[in-house]
Amino acid sequence: MRFSQSKREEISLGISIAPLIDIVFLLLIFFMVTSHFEIITGIDIKLPDITERGLDQLVDTVIVAIDERGDCYLRKEKVTLKDLYLRLKGSTEQKKINLILQADRDAKHGHVVRIMDLAKKAGIASIIIAAQWEPEKVF
Repeated sequence: MRFSQSKREEISLGISIAPLIDIVFLLLIFFMVTSHFEIITGIDIKLPDITERGLDQLVDTVIVAIDERGDCYLRKEKVTLKDLYLRLKGSTEQKKINLILQADRDAKHGHVVRIMDLAKKAGIASIIIAAQWEPEKVF
């Protein structure tokens, strides 16, 4: 005896969700494999507290500005490169110095690099390049 099988039509409701699930899982695996987690050691330490006064004694900040012609200003006073080097060198002997470099946007790159090199030779701890954020000009 033969039983007849009824033919069923598959009704397509639009977009199949199976490929979407596959793509989501592939993205999940990709981000899990490419992410980098910083593992902290299991040593429990307590860092000492520091007051603002103690911080000022350890680190001093110096501002150097460069205008569009390449002239250099230390604490709003125009100085030569040699004088800048000598002043920075004298300051670094007493305490740790952080340099904030404010260069005009039209200043030549060579002038900025020359000041950065001079500061490192003078013993500056770190150089911070000042910039102004303009969100409408990002792209």
